[in-house]
Amino acid sequence: MMMKRFGAILFVIFVLAFYSCSASTNNNDWTKDVGARSFPNSSNTISVNDFGATNKGLILSTEAIQSAIDSCAAMGGGKVIFEPGMYLTGSLFVKSNVNLHIGKDVELRGVIGLEYYPDIDTRVAGIEMEWPAAIINVIDQKNAAVTGEGTIHAQGRYHWERYWKLREEYTPKGLRWASDYDCKRVRTLLVSESEDVTISGLTMLQAGFWTVHVLYSEHVTVDGLTINNNIGGHGPSTDGVDIDSSSKILVENCDIDCNDDNICLKSGRDSDGLRVDRPCEYIVIRNCTSHRGGGLITFGSETSGEIRYVEVYDLQANNTNCAIRLKSAFTRGGGVNNVTIYNIEANNVRTPVEVSLNWNPSYSYASLEKDMDSIPHYWKAMLKEVPPEKGIPTFKNVTIRNVNAKNSKYGMNVAGVEDSYIENFSWTDINIECDEPGRIIYTKDWTFDNVTIKSKEVGKVNLENNINLKTNNSKL
Repeated sequence: MMMKRFGAILFVIFVLAFYSCSASTNNNDWTKDVGARSFPNSSNTISVNDFGATNKGLILSTEAIQSAIDSCAAMGGGKVIFEPGMYLTGSLFVKSNVNLHIGKDVELRGVIGLEYYPDIDTRVAGIEMEWPAAIINVIDQKNAAVTGEGTIHAQGRYHWERYWKLREEYTPKGLRWASDYDCKRVRTLLVSESEDVTISGLTMLQAGFWTVHVLYSEHVTVDGLTINNNIGGHGPSTDGVDIDSSSKILVENCDIDCNDDNICLKSGRDSDGLRVDRPCEYIVIRNCTSHRGGGLITFGSETSGEIRYVEVYDLQANNTNCAIRLKSAFTRGGGVNNVTIYNIEANNVRTPVEVSLNWNPSYSYASLEKDMDSIPHYWKAMLKEVPPEKGIPTFKNVTIRNVNAKNSKYGMNVAGVEDSYIENFSWTDINIECDEPGRIIYTKDWTFDNVTIKSKEVGKVNLENNINLKTNNSKL
């Protein structure tokens, strides 16, 4: 009797241990569940040219291309193709089960003029508002794709010039923060409120604003894109890939040369972002290269819904402003949590690592020098006061290993604040060669293992107000 009871107890313990182990494994195995789970594989093929699209780049083909997409969707899905050539287009809307295939020797060229891009309800730079639709849109769809070896040329210089003119007017009035929102600029490709979407193989040139924006979506793959926005000038806000309050996203094998953040994670701005409260989570980014641009991998500055559960590896930065950048502001709230970054190569990068809770004040903080009779609703959202207990973001639980940086201007620029220490960062096998060592201030529970910051200037990293900072076999 005793042996039976003992055996039963052992069985219960075994079962509990098994399920506990399984739960633990599942909790740590989320990286295998990112990216699109399906692809539109129907054998149906429809040519846009059969619907009247012309490939000389002289006549607007928006209506013809959209008719081909709609017809393909009505048939249950399939592939929409183009004969070689150049196609002039405004906003296109890809439907469920459709693969818009922009093949080799095909170029889609965005027509100049906002009238060709209808306003839609969306979110831009962390604020929900009306904004022009992108050139290609996947909105509220499932199992869709935009693929091919062809090119999308956004003709974005038109938007750059409009923006610089407006900013020149706004800045003396103390409205620098508003210029990015008042000057509506067209994104190249938008995925919004959608799931199981694949974007792959394309070359994207001269974005008017963000190039690829994944918003409020899940299970999206962005693979093998070549993005070059530094042609014909240097466009403001021409981010490469923005993952915005989305989940289970895979970004891989991309080559990005832009004039702002190369790959960026976002989750809302200030009171509006706190109201929406949607995290950016379960993201894998791998095997990508950046050239010029603000940051190889950037977290923020829109952090209100929190950015969490992110794995980044096998990335290279060449002539980029930053390699690893975490940024926010005192009115954002949220923060960054549970991030792993490893195997990063940085060459001729100004600052390999930058962490700031008070980034770019002239842009980050909205204020009016004098009352105005009428202001846009999105101004009101940005002007709405966020109390410190909700507004000060937190950065914590970040692991960074195997980073090699050569010919940098600065080593590290890390700045927490007294009300929000940057907590629990682990650094392992870091080698930075730079002109000036930089600073690390207001951190808590940081550990450096085998970290060397070698600067040409005499002196060490400026360390101030760091609690429980450990350096093992490290030279800072």
